[in-house]
Amino acid sequence: MRPFWPAPTPDGALSATVVVPGSKSLSARYLVLAALADGPSVLRGALDSRDTRLMAAALRTLGATVTPQGHDWTVAPGPAPGGPLSVDVGLAGTVMRFVPPVAALAAGPVTFDGDPAAYARPVGPLLEALRQLGVRVDDRRAAGHLPFTVHGQGRVAGGTVAVDASASSQLVSGLLLAGARYTTGLTVRHTGESLPSLPHVEMTVEVLRAAGVVVDDQRDRTGGGPYVWQVAPGPVAGRDVRVEPDLSNAAPFLAAALAVSGQVTVPGWPRRTTQPGALLPEVLTAMGGTVELVDDRLTVRGDGRVHGVDLDLRAAGELAPTVAALAALGDSPTRLRGIAHLRGHETDRLAALVAELTRVGADAEQTDDGLVITPRPLHPARWRTYADHRMATAGALVGLVVPGLEVEDVATTAKTLPGFAEMWQAMLGTCDERDEVTATTDPP
Repeated sequence: MRPFWPAPTPDGALSATVVVPGSKSLSARYLVLAALADGPSVLRGALDSRDTRLMAAALRTLGATVTPQGHDWTVAPGPAPGGPLSVDVGLAGTVMRFVPPVAALAAGPVTFDGDPAAYARPVGPLLEALRQLGVRVDDRRAAGHLPFTVHGQGRVAGGTVAVDASASSQLVSGLLLAGARYTTGLTVRHTGESLPSLPHVEMTVEVLRAAGVVVDDQRDRTGGGPYVWQVAPGPVAGRDVRVEPDLSNAAPFLAAALAVSGQVTVPGWPRRTTQPGALLPEVLTAMGGTVELVDDRLTVRGDGRVHGVDLDLRAAGELAPTVAALAALGDSPTRLRGIAHLRGHETDRLAALVAELTRVGADAEQTDDGLVITPRPLHPARWRTYADHRMATAGALVGLVVPGLEVEDVATTAKTLPGFAEMWQAMLGTCDERDEVTATTDPP
């Protein structure tokens, strides 16, 4: 594949239906719970991407059997084999933070390592929480970062842990997912001043309860007080579940309707969901789109005009690259707040967005907790992605109105959305609303 991908521009208004694969966040949670369950599970429509393949490989290492059958994955729990084990997290925060609490149940050491870019991603509070539970963790090579080794002893007594999850809500979710398998269960108290992406923790609680796990999270809803979750010990039920479409992966496709005019429809949109991408209709409406949900088909229409907005994206920071790219096409400045934690994602997303938006001519600057973007005349350039899938899709969105823009390493989108480039080009070439654009991938 060419190192720089010529981002395509449309010949006219869009009219496309885009079928988005399953949610990465839900797929990861369902996979972990299925590996801890008391019987087999089937995940229907699970996302097949680099992140979920890495998760499946990690769980296989720990004894589970994960078998893809077309778009459905069957998972059967099993005991971890003896001897030293190793897990490759790649650049997947879910693998880095969800699997160590499971590895603590193994009967031996489990070493975690990953891509060089993953070494900067914070995991220290999770490792300290495991130590509070009596689990020995060795991270002497780089305290609080990869690589590290969890020394499992076959069981974890459980108890209460204090964790500062200000850097990532995944630090809480990883503990909660394994908590029911600890002898006395688990109580998690968040000690930080803020908790980003709270909907992702609510997603974790919901999937736990659906698997029969008792979770008390009432105290995290009182407002103003500490966030506390209690997971009771007990079995995790094997289940047959359908994975919702990934609403955050739908963001650049739906935003395209605003950028160049026309309409884009995403089928399978849930009426009720814990996915942060559920905020998209509200965000795109504020930026000038018209949004309609009929049955399970969400359609966004635009006329090529984009309005600047002032948004707090604390609950849905993963939408920030799409919103920032769209903001550069706007008619007035945009301020994005509550997203300081994006500095610790696949890359420092705030710095990356400022660099690339500035590279194409926009006026972009960082604030303490976000970005201010002032539209200016844009020009073609080589948009760098920093091995970050959402930087790649943001570049493609800007490229819709900047002929000649090239996106570096568009293949990095395989982290969560294999086949993105083909889906994007097909969307621009779809003239019949009845046509559907889908992602096609090989099984893991």
